[in-house]
Order: sequence, then C-alpha cells, then structure tokens
Amino acid sequence: MATLQQNTIEQQTETAAKIEKKKVELSGSQAVIECLLAEGVTTVFGYPGGAIMPVYDALYDYANKVEHILVRHEQGAIHAAQGFATASGKTGVVFATSGPGATNLVTGLADAQIDSTPVVCITGQVFAHLLGTDAFQEIDVINITAPITKWNYQVTDANEIPQALAKAFYIAASGRPGPVLIDITKNAQVQKFDYEGYQRINHIRSYRPKPVVRKQYIEQAAELINNAKKPLVVFGQGVILGKAENEFKAFIEKADLPAAWTLMGLSAVPSDHPLNVGMLGMHGNYGPNVLTNECDVLIAVGMRFDDRVTGRLDKYAKQAKIIHFDIDPAEIDKNVKTTVAVWGDCKETLPMITELIEKKKHPEWLAKFAEYKAEEERVCIQPEKHPDTEIMSMAEVIEALNELTNGDAIIVTDVGQHQMVASRYAKFNHSKSSITSGGLGTMGFGLPAAIGASFGVPDRTVVAVVGDGGIQMTIQEMGTIMQFGAKVKILILNNEFLGMVRQWQQLFLDRRYSFVHITSPDFVMLAKSYGLEGNSIDKRENLKAALKTMLDHDGTYLLEVKVGKENNVFPMVPQGCSVSEIRLQ
Repeated sequence: MATLQQNTIEQQTETAAKIEKKKVELSGSQAVIECLLAEGVTTVFGYPGGAIMPVYDALYDYANKVEHILVRHEQGAIHAAQGFATASGKTGVVFATSGPGATNLVTGLADAQIDSTPVVCITGQVFAHLLGTDAFQEIDVINITAPITKWNYQVTDANEIPQALAKAFYIAASGRPGPVLIDITKNAQVQKFDYEGYQRINHIRSYRPKPVVRKQYIEQAAELINNAKKPLVVFGQGVILGKAENEFKAFIEKADLPAAWTLMGLSAVPSDHPLNVGMLGMHGNYGPNVLTNECDVLIAVGMRFDDRVTGRLDKYAKQAKIIHFDIDPAEIDKNVKTTVAVWGDCKETLPMITELIEKKKHPEWLAKFAEYKAEEERVCIQPEKHPDTEIMSMAEVIEALNELTNGDAIIVTDVGQHQMVASRYAKFNHSKSSITSGGLGTMGFGLPAAIGASFGVPDRTVVAVVGDGGIQMTIQEMGTIMQFGAKVKILILNNEFLGMVRQWQQLFLDRRYSFVHITSPDFVMLAKSYGLEGNSIDKRENLKAALKTMLDHDGTYLLEVKVGKENNVFPMVPQGCSVSEIRLQ
C-alpha cells in the first residue's frame, strides 16, 4: 500500500513538474505574438502607435515568423485584411493603436460585419487606471465598435490574453464569419505573467455557430422543389463561406435548377456553367430579375435578401413559395417571409436536400432565361462591349481583360459604376475570385483589399479594377506596395466623374450634376513616384497590348484607361421599383 501511495505521489510530482515546465514568464505583448503563431498567423497588417508600442516591440523578435505589412492608413490595414481573408479563406489580422488608430478601423469593421468577413483586430489602449479620464488618445473603442463587430472585448490583465484571443479567432471564423476586436490596455501589454501555452477554442457556452439541422424542414423543402414547375435558386456568399461550392453544383445540377447570384455570391459557380443565369439586383441581368416575379418556388441559399436584390419588398416574388437556407437564424424572415426555413451550414444541408430531390429537367423554364438573355444582349450587352463611339466603354475593357486572363484572375473592385460593370462582365473559373465591398459599398476598398489578396494568395494574378474617384480615397497605399513588393495590377477606369452618382443625377434629377465631376492627378506619374510602372491610354487600338503589358509585368503595374464620361450602367432597377420593372436603357 505504501509503495502504491509512493508511486502516486511521484506521478503527481512528475505531472506537476511537466506543467511547471510549460509555464513561461512572458509579457502580455509577447503572449499576443505567441498566440498568433499558435493560430497559424503569418501575416499582419497594421500601423504602430504609442498605446500598442509594446506589442510592436515584442514583434521585433518575431520578424522571421510573422510578416508585418506597414500600411499608410489604418483603414488600409483592415481592407487589406479583408482582401487577404476573402482570397485565402483564412482570418485576417490587424494591429492598430488607440484613439484615432482604432477609430480609423471603424469603416472597415462595418464593411467586414455586413459582408461576413473574418477579421481579428487588436488595438492598443491607454493604461487601465487612465480609462475614463480622457487621457491622450483614449477612446471608448468597445462601445464605438459594439454594433459593427461580431464580438469585442477589452483586456486589462495579461492573464486574459490567451483566452481572449482564442475566443476572438473562434468567433471570427465560425458560423457566419465576421470581425472581432480585442482592445488591450498598455499595462496588460507590459505585465509579466505565467504563460501556460495556447489552447484553441471549439466551444463557447451560449454561442452556437451552427444551428441544429431539422430534417423535417429539409423534407418540406425537397417536396416543394420536386413539385415546382418554375424553380429559381438565388445564392449568395454563404456558398463560398461554407466551402460548399461542389455541394451547391450537385444540388442545382440534379434538379436542373437555374441559379442566379448576388454580388457577393459571384464566382461561387463558374461563369460558363449552363445553369448560371446571371446576377440579381439593381444592375443585375434582365432574366433573373424579371423571372424572380414569375417563379413558383424561390430557393435562397446563403443570401440575406438585401434591398439591392429585392427592390420593393411588397412586390418581390409574391407568387412564389420561399425556401431559405441560411446559417444565421437572424436572417430568416427578416426581409422576406419564408415558406420553409432551413437553418444550418449549407455544406451540411445541401447534400441532405440533394439526396431527397428528384432528378428533373426544366427545358421550357430555362428557355425563358435564354430569351431574356438574348434581349439583354441585343439592347445592352453588345452595344456596351462594342460601342460605336470613339471613346472606349468600361464593358469593352473588362471584355478584353477576360480574353487575357481566361477567367483565372482574382478581380478586386472598388465601388461605383466600374464595380457593377466588372461584376456583370468579368469571367471566373474559380471560387474566391471576386472581391468587393457589397453591403456597405465602401469607396476606397479596392486598392488595399487587392494588396491583401496578393499576400493571401501570392501565386494568383490579382487585378484591382477601380474608378478614378475611389482610388483617390486610399491611393496612399501605393506606398505599401512600394515598400513590401505586393504584386497588384491596378486598372483605373477613368471617366472623370463620380460615375454612379452622376448616373442617378442624369436619370432622376434632370442632369443636375452637383459636385460629381472629379479631377485627378497624373496617375502614371504618381505611380512612378512610388517606384511603380504604369501607362495611360485613350485609344481602342492600344487596349489589348496595354492590358497584356500590365498582366505580364513582374510586379505591380498601373494602367489608366480613359472611358466614356457619361456612359451609364444598364440594366437598372430604379430605386423604389419592383425587380420586374428593370430598365434596359
């Protein structure tokens, strides 16, 4: 008995010794970097400052393990992290200091929240004893960002850092992804504590990232689809975020279901897939918009019925039974009342319903989409791709780009007319290839997001398609490219206007062009001042050669293409109208 007790005591002592060995005294700032490494983070976008200086001091010793990209503005950091996350499928990481550093993240946080982009922002904060005293560069970043983050938390004790960051990464990437902000006071950054290692989290009490799938709703949805004569699938970014592209294709192919995409769903299905019937919404394609109000069963997958997609809700698909697949229960019945709601991860729910639906063909219904497409080709698409004007159109530039990229490039857009044209005409063979600011519509998004994408997937060609207005909001990020060698093809479609606002002023405000004409610098000369190559063209005969030079260049290249000043983007659903009231011209 004594021997058994002795062995037990020895085992306990040995175990305690092992645990003790795992303990390492670190500062809170060192722990931050160790936690990031444990999460597999190798790239951070950020900008140093006083309140986060201890973290940057710790980062100095990890330079060979973590690549820090010094942006020129904190908004550039978070947009870069968004581009990185969207292109790579990983979580983007941002460092910023307190006060203005933190508030400069607000636009990007809101953008990431509404577009479901996984980003973890780590901000510095003043010493805990100074909180609430209006100390230099103190701001209540927790209350400011609470409505625009999936979760945020303020750390005032270094012992909290490992668990706070583990929660941050889990919450940001699980379920419906989104941005998380961790605010760390300066005393917690410099405080020494016993670091016992990092444990990833896969469960948080009261947080359920994936709803329990109820088979009876799958069965009800399958019955509706099997009885449908005119089914229409509308899909969004949820298919991409759920990594369910293959499952989605199997679903639509089995029952011969025409599928239309939202702006954020672009590239989930290859552009040339026979069941891909085009884009929904204000500047979407003719057929899917009109036929939304003729289908008998509308199947929404991973989309949120945004107003830019639905137009007038009181006139949206009133004749149809609505099936809504979504991981976020908050989206169910929020805008459009559903007949059957299927909660769950679409990577799980799509195979379940595919098994239950019948193999069918809908030739007559698909033929209607083809008829509308032919009409749109005649009235809108061909005149845009092949204008009879001397000046080039945006559509023909994108068409020429397609011929050279063969649909294999990542295209990052800013916000405006060029965004709508690129989304309508760019071709994609691979998922995670279209990156844009959808729900918030953030001008200035394009260039830094493209920089982030180039670091996220360095083996792919990244083209930033931007307007002359949007690029000037974050044009300083060319300095980031200069310093860190990002490889981005910058294609500026310059119409000398804030084009989308001008279009509305033309169509709905009697051409009262109020402050939409914008002058720009010599973009090529500006690029050269950053050590970047560039060119500017205004002749159609030079277009393909100039694009090829841009794409073939080893490194960043800026190409400005001067396009028609008063060209409009059609089709268009005027604000306050039904999707079936879409205008072709």
